[in-house]
Amino acid sequence: MPFGRSKIGLFRWRLSARLLIASSIATVIGFTAICANVMLDMRRGEETLARQSLETLASSIDADLSRNIEVYDLSLRAVASNIVLPEIKNVSRPILQLILFDHAATAKHFGAIQVFDAEGRLTADASTLDPVRENRADEDYFKVHRDNPDVGLYISGPIMHRGAYSIVLSRRISGEDGKFLGVVVGSIRFTYFQELFARLQLSEGDTICVLRKDRTIIMRRPFDLGVIGKKISDLPRGKQPGVEPGGMFSGVGPVDDIPRLYVRVASNSPLIVVVGKPISDVFNLWRTEAIRIGALVMALIAFVLAVTLFLAREIRRRAAAEDKLEELATTDALTGLKNRRKFDEAIEIEWRRAVRYKTPLSLLMIDADHFKAYNDTYGHQAGDQVLVGIAICISDAATRAGDCAARYGGEEFAVLLPGQASAEAMMVAETIRRKVQGWSDEPTISTVSVGIASVTPTAAMDWHAFVNAADKALYAAKAAGRNCCVMAPIPVLPLAA
Repeated sequence: MPFGRSKIGLFRWRLSARLLIASSIATVIGFTAICANVMLDMRRGEETLARQSLETLASSIDADLSRNIEVYDLSLRAVASNIVLPEIKNVSRPILQLILFDHAATAKHFGAIQVFDAEGRLTADASTLDPVRENRADEDYFKVHRDNPDVGLYISGPIMHRGAYSIVLSRRISGEDGKFLGVVVGSIRFTYFQELFARLQLSEGDTICVLRKDRTIIMRRPFDLGVIGKKISDLPRGKQPGVEPGGMFSGVGPVDDIPRLYVRVASNSPLIVVVGKPISDVFNLWRTEAIRIGALVMALIAFVLAVTLFLAREIRRRAAAEDKLEELATTDALTGLKNRRKFDEAIEIEWRRAVRYKTPLSLLMIDADHFKAYNDTYGHQAGDQVLVGIAICISDAATRAGDCAARYGGEEFAVLLPGQASAEAMMVAETIRRKVQGWSDEPTISTVSVGIASVTPTAAMDWHAFVNAADKALYAAKAAGRNCCVMAPIPVLPLAA
């Protein structure tokens, strides 16, 4: 069978459906990629906004801490400087109290400033003219200043100081020769941190952590006495690197299992401030929008795919209908073979192909013997049955994919054999003749005559002459007594194979 319209129609449908499906998939992928990119931008925007908010919060806390520590440290410096003045050695205790502590910072969360001598004995107390006897030589802050002249301001870890949890701020008292003369000590109570944090507008999962430089936890919100005073490195998950100044960390922190976004402000404060917000809170609004947009995108994708499948099915139905119409338009209704129109299209295509590739082409013209007399004797229905039987015999013999068997007109048939030379064409013709002869019990009406033409066409030749040659060979077969096959003579087709 030549490359007919049905195959072209099927190919056209497949091409159209594939283009439709491919374009729909490309559209879905492109739209999904755009939406995903927008959602990622929104997520990054939410993260940036949360980071800015946390940085603002951390900066506010750090500024308050730095300001209060600086004010308190100025008082400690003043006491450490004044107590070594020679002029105060012989003054009375009330006057000494005024000189040392008159300008000392006071606030409800600040402990009274105290002075300890080189032996750790309490010698002056801002809260009383008659300090009690106590010795702090065993305290860490005393040992630090005694053993390290260049420590400067030392902030202790959280300790119980004068009946309240506090951090102790201390400075070394040194003589003119650098000799250790004692320590001046003050404290900031935990109530200061609690009141500071209470003023802030925080969510339930937000956390604030105030650390020393050695990463000792001074204070934490939410308050957890189990971690206060411990170094982060001593906690189960504390081995991970800390947040760099001005940096950000996203994940599970060292204290609890809640994933957070942590921010540390860049500051010269002696204390480190790290604030964190649960990641679920950071992306809560984004998650809601992502779910909403994702649902809309999925609904749109489902709609596009449904419409695509519907249109593909309709294209397929239309192509099938067109193929059916094409088949009806090119098929002989009685015999099921190709009709004359289809045969003319096929021989045009195969003739050009044979010219292009220089391959042989053969044609059989077949006519039912004595058909008119049989039709007049037994009627048209009997005649139609004879034609159907001959068509079946022809179809059984011309079985290659490229062969084209057609009802040429009335009781005449044509078989186009692309790529077949004269010898092969004669064999097919004889096969058809024998099949028809053996098909009926009445030989007088069940034979055919076959005319054969075979040629390797050139561009200068015309296929109509080729058909005429086969037709003349058919007349020669009838003239020779019918029920035989005759090859077109060489004088008629000088280029016959």
